Amino acid sequence: MIEVQNLKKEYKIAKKSDGISGQLKHLIMPRFETLEAVKGISFHISEGECVAFLGANGAGKSTTIKMLTGIMRPSKGVIRIMGQDPFSNRIDNAGKIGVVFGQKTQLWWDIPVIESFNLLKHIYSLSDRQYARNMEKFSSILGLHDFLMQPARKLSLGQRVKADLAASLLHEPPILFLDEPTIGVDVTAKQKIYEFLREINREKKTTILLTSHDMKDLESLCRRMIILEKGKILFDDSIEQLFGRYDEGTTLEQIIIELFEGGN
Repeated sequence: MIEVQNLKKEYKIAKKSDGISGQLKHLIMPRFETLEAVKGISFHISEGECVAFLGANGAGKSTTIKMLTGIMRPSKGVIRIMGQDPFSNRIDNAGKIGVVFGQKTQLWWDIPVIESFNLLKHIYSLSDRQYARNMEKFSSILGLHDFLMQPARKLSLGQRVKADLAASLLHEPPILFLDEPTIGVDVTAKQKIYEFLREINREKKTTILLTSHDMKDLESLCRRMIILEKGKILFDDSIEQLFGRYDEGTTLEQIIIELFEGGN
């Protein structure tokens, strides 16, 4: 479902001296330095896998997710999402994936949530039967009925994430990318969200790649972890193998630091 080979992403950052003279000098003789956000990572994810994609801020998680979803072009390397390059085939790829970014929403801000779903129904050319079936299922698990008539701007964070999850899965994509979907969400809402993800993974065999810092929640959802640090993969194996190496109570940050130091 997802194949990544020697994936790299580099950015050019302007190097400027302080003051007006530095700004003028940069206009005449601009200088740049290269920042490597992702440094040649490789992995593959099979159908029905639920994989936790972890790392500290700046490790390269979100950059990788953006490349996998076709939002961003890689500097080097190969990505195949169900056999296709996601950047070169962005329209076709969009119909095969669902995406939720915890800090952003795909809902229209000033109209009732139900109208956003109706618009998505037409965008994805869903049949009335498919749309009604999915809406009923999502509503029963996520409690959408409580806020379908409210505009997105009036939703709580937990309600907004639930609505975004339903919107991303309305067209039944075989792959779901989640980048910090529950950040700032209360415990009760998190439980509902993870219950929903477990169900679609079990029933639909939806392949899920999830970034989060909530280790306990991930344990109940994912069997495999990929840990990044400074753009490199430090660990790619089962959760049981990871926690078998450390004492109970060890934090994610401590694990990453130890793995990184061991790799150097």
